[in-house]
Amino acid sequence: MPSLKDLKNRISSVKSTRKITKAMQMVAAAKLKRAQEAATASRPYAERMASVLANLSASAGAGGPKLLTGTGSEDTHLIVVLTAERGLAGGFNTYVVKLAKQKIGELRAEGKTVKLLTVGKKGREQLSREYGDLFVGHADLSGVKGGDFSESAISLGKKLTKDFEAGEFDVATLIYSQFKNVLSQVPTAQQMIPASMPAEAEDAKVGNALYIYEPSEEGILETLLPRYINTQILSAMLESAAGEQASRMTAMDNATNNAGEMIDSLSLQYNRARQAQITKELIEIISGAEAL
Repeated sequence: MPSLKDLKNRISSVKSTRKITKAMQMVAAAKLKRAQEAATASRPYAERMASVLANLSASAGAGGPKLLTGTGSEDTHLIVVLTAERGLAGGFNTYVVKLAKQKIGELRAEGKTVKLLTVGKKGREQLSREYGDLFVGHADLSGVKGGDFSESAISLGKKLTKDFEAGEFDVATLIYSQFKNVLSQVPTAQQMIPASMPAEAEDAKVGNALYIYEPSEEGILETLLPRYINTQILSAMLESAAGEQASRMTAMDNATNNAGEMIDSLSLQYNRARQAQITKELIEIISGAEAL
């Protein structure tokens, strides 16, 4: 049975841990508000751009830029896995990695060649243990300040576009965690290249108007498609950042509650041990007095 000193030290240690988890919960809650606002603000732009591109691609017909039509083959797939740079966020990173592993397994079963590019340290750490031979790159987000992912998104978008034009892969899929609400973040696999418009993208309400595109639908698509890819990546990064903070806030709240329960249990154990020791000492004193 632990001594009173050991129990007292454990109680002190758990109390210190509870202070840390409570502070992390409050920090995550403050960051979540900003991240959620940024993610929500980015959605209308991304949805409208998808709608415009859907109309343009329909007008262009069967032809169009390579980023839209693809290479004509689907033999080589690039999986871009977007996770967080830090842990202590519950199962946030694990669920994204689990979906990535599932996607890799499905593609390999079909005889496809799979390549991996990770964004965020946690995804790289988990996937490198099993799929280290598939890695073709990594993007570090540790230097991002204030939740401004624009430069990182543009840089990654340019790299993907360049590699696609060079024939490094045929299909690129982005796997990330989509923010729904504080308690729900949904791991999502979204095809980026060739550009795939979401099924829910609404057609622009043009009525009976006839639009003439200058210079042409194909010319506009060649300009907009790289920007659309950048927008998809930026939107995913913002969604992931909001989901990370929500998951961390929930995880730290649970940890704080668990620490409180542990403190209560240890305090009860300490009080019982202390009472037993006092009772033992009283019995020894009484027994000694009677012997005299």
